[in-house]
Amino acid sequence: MGFCFFNHIAVAARHLVKTRGLERVAIVDWDVHHGNGTQHTFDESPNVFFCSIHQSPHYPGTGAAIERGTGAGEGTTLNVPVMAGQTDDDYLRIMQQSVGPALETFEPQFILVSAGFDAHAADPLGDMRISTAGFRQLTDLICEWAHQWCDGRCVSLLEGGYDLEATSASIGAHLEGLLAAPSG
Repeated sequence: MGFCFFNHIAVAARHLVKTRGLERVAIVDWDVHHGNGTQHTFDESPNVFFCSIHQSPHYPGTGAAIERGTGAGEGTTLNVPVMAGQTDDDYLRIMQQSVGPALETFEPQFILVSAGFDAHAADPLGDMRISTAGFRQLTDLICEWAHQWCDGRCVSLLEGGYDLEATSASIGAHLEGLLAAPSG
């Protein structure tokens, strides 16, 4: 039901838990679509915290705020469905007021970013208003958290973006942020 044939972020998180022995891995998904496959994969896992900020209503029509994980995974899901038109400031506020406190409570040992850039203002598949500079700000914030809680351990996986110029520029800004981040 999602966009991805292979869920690379889920494979990476599972690898970190099963092979590397990490107990707490966080996934932050900021693209315009809810990460329904990722949420489903870890819905009952106490080891993976999944956060999705996504446009709602929008495809795939999942990701209600009341969905918080089930069983042993209760409380390890944070869905932040937002209306169309959200800006850089809106996303930063959500990250600082909702995502950051939830991550701090979870105490991740590693942060994975589902870095989709279809929330860019120029993207034809969504109705968000994030700028290229806004994606850099989001990246800087994630890297700050990774430095604070995870000894700088943060990996980003490209997920989407359907305006080539906006996606290319946003990827460049995102990579600059990742490369500028302090390590360890």
